[in-house]
Parts: sequence; C-alpha cells; structure tokens
Amino acid sequence: MIQPHATKVLIIGYVWPEPRSSAAGGHMMQILETFLQQGWDITFSSPANSGEHRADLTVLGIREVPIELNNSSFDTFISELSPDIVLFDRFMMEEQFGWRVEKHCPDALRVLETSDLQSLRDARHQRLKARLNASNDTNDFSDLFAPALREEFEFMADTDLAKREIAAIYRCDLNLMISEVEIELLVEQFEVPRDLLHWCPLMVDLPGTAPISFEDRAHFLHIGNFRHAPNWDAVLWLKTAIWPMIREQLPTAQLHIYGAYTPPKATALHNAAQGFHVMNWAEDALQVMSAARVCLAPLRFGAGIKGKIVDAMLCGTPNVTTPVGAEAMHGEEPWPGSVTGSAREIADAAVRLYKDKELWLCAQSHGQTLLADRYQQSIHGPALISKLSHCKQHLAQLRTNNFTGSMLRHHHHKSTQYMAQWIEAKNRIL
Repeated sequence: MIQPHATKVLIIGYVWPEPRSSAAGGHMMQILETFLQQGWDITFSSPANSGEHRADLTVLGIREVPIELNNSSFDTFISELSPDIVLFDRFMMEEQFGWRVEKHCPDALRVLETSDLQSLRDARHQRLKARLNASNDTNDFSDLFAPALREEFEFMADTDLAKREIAAIYRCDLNLMISEVEIELLVEQFEVPRDLLHWCPLMVDLPGTAPISFEDRAHFLHIGNFRHAPNWDAVLWLKTAIWPMIREQLPTAQLHIYGAYTPPKATALHNAAQGFHVMNWAEDALQVMSAARVCLAPLRFGAGIKGKIVDAMLCGTPNVTTPVGAEAMHGEEPWPGSVTGSAREIADAAVRLYKDKELWLCAQSHGQTLLADRYQQSIHGPALISKLSHCKQHLAQLRTNNFTGSMLRHHHHKSTQYMAQWIEAKNRIL
C-alpha cells in the first residue's frame, strides 16, 4: 500500500522487466519489491516495446507509462510527476533522459542501476574473439580468465563504450553495482569515488523447503536468455567441445538447454541422438532447475554476477562454471560445485558431480551457505533503502564533492539536449 506523502520513484527502463527471462529483469523486480515494502509510490517508464515475457507491474500497484525518445512530452510527464528519486536502468537511459531529469526535476536523486559493466563484458568479448581467431584450440581458455584489474582497465580504457558508461556513472548521484569486482575496478583503475557506488547484488529469500533429492533428479541443464551473447557462446562451447567429452563418460546422459527468445540457429543444434536437447523457454525456471542434477554454466566472457547460478543454489543444484561465471559471487566461501577454465576439466568435474552423491551433497550445502551469507533480501534491501535515504539527505554536499560529474553533466547534457531538440523538430517536419 502506498503511504501518505510517500517517496515518489520514477524508473526509466531500457526494457520492460522480464524476471523470467534474464537476471537483469529479476534484479529490477527485486529492487521494485524493496521499494514497495517501503510503501513508496512507483512509476515505471520505458521507450521500449513490450517484450514477450514482460512482467505485469500494474498488479503490484506500479504505474506503467510508455515514453518516447527525443520527445518533449517527457518533460511535461516528469514535471507533473515530480519524483523524489529517478532510477535509470542501464546507462543508455541516463544518456537519453538525464538532461531532461536535471532540467525539470533538479532536486531528484539520480540513481543508475548498472546491471553489470557493459563495457567490461564487451571488452572481454572482443578479447575472446581475438583468441578464437588466433587459435583453433577451443578447449582451454584458462589464459583468458580472471586477469588483473590493471589488464581489464587496459582492455577497456580506449573504448567508446567504457567512456560513455563511466561518464554516466559519474553524472549520477549513486550507482547500484551488482559485482564487488566491478566496484574495485572502477575505484582502483578508473578512480571513481567509492561514495558513488553501492553494492547491491541479487537479493533473494531463502528457500523454506528441502531441495529435491539426488536420486530424484536427472540430466544436465544450461539456462539463459539467448539474446545475451555470453549465453549463446556458452551453448556453442557446450555443443562443440564440452558435451562430447561428457557423453564419452556418460553415453546416455542428456543436456537440456532452456532460454528465452530461442533463435533458429539454436534450435538447429538440437540432436536427441547426442542427448543435446534445445528446449526453448522455460515457463518456470526454478522448476526445471530443481529437476536437474547438475547445472552447466561454461561462460567464456561476461560481467556482473550470474542469475542462473543463484537460481541453481536456490534449487540445491550444484553447478560447474568458469572463473568468469564465478566472479564476484562467493567471496571467501567454497564454491557450490566446480570452477575451471578448460573444456576437459569442465566435463570431468560435471561427470564427477553427476555420479558422486557425497560430492554432490557437499556442493549443495556450500550453495545454501553462500545464499545465506551473500544474497539475502532481508539484508540488502534495508541497506539499499538506507543508502538512498542518506544520499537524499546529503544531496547538495554529494554533488559539490562530485565536481567531475558536474562537469560531465554540463557538457554532455547541453550537447544531448540540442541533438534531441533537433531530432524532434526534424521528426515533426517529416
């Protein structure tokens, strides 16, 4: 229920949330639920078309308002709404609407939900492409995983995407970071003030029932939105290198691959004779995860933290992944499965987990501990509200301290404003 004189929040989304299709959509829903628990008055807007699997926010009491790019109708909308907090979902929305928010609601706290550092993910993708072009070896990628922060910085620093993304981070009053590794990268290498960053990982409620037993599970599982490039790359690596090695040891094993927006190139990989089953979208991801014995997440690049692995822990399903998949997810806690960087080691670890009940139960136990230590909504939700309240109360001082952000806003917002007005005038004439 919305409280009298409740804090007004406007979220400007790159897309409408799809919690059953992506970790980013799930994280946004977790943030929205945290705000709802405070009785806040929430409006969600996006210039995107409705996705096939979008959540119905209105049933939660959240207003849905479509908006347009390069259209002054947004100015009237936000002036009338007069939000206390504006949250940009992805940096591109800050680029598009930041100047309008500052002009019409200068006292609103401006928050960026990064989801992950897209410039880091893109830099790693380019590095993988270069590695694949230089070598026919698709087995061992240990040399690509977990480089020093300085190396990551050097891969990113000259890219347009990094300059755009980190400029948007500076222009905002607070940035929600899902990965502690990315926080350290921004602070230590890009010299972003730590006060601008708040660790806000995936936030879940701990399961209230015991997971399905080892004996009642079967098959391997991989799950992920096919529109997310790291997921598609993982499927290709499974198909060409990892799965044949698993089938050598388990000739009757099956791999079930689920994902939203399955393209024809993915369904073409389906081969029942090889036990390689492309299953399309899962109506209930937790249900199919709970039925699987082992989750495979062989990610060769990516950023942030992985929703599929949190889901696996929620379901008591051990997983096998790479250093990229495990990055920023477990701190000093043991991993709930295995982490390695070569196809052969991934295959061997997956087979061991699949066959060895004691090893499997130990991995499952590590997952339950990890959830309790790092991902409880009851811990991170209040921490987020406290941070937002603090920033709102000290907004003037925060902006005074962030001169770089003020300078970037001055130059970027003016140029973006004139370009947007030119595009709107051109569209009106057309």
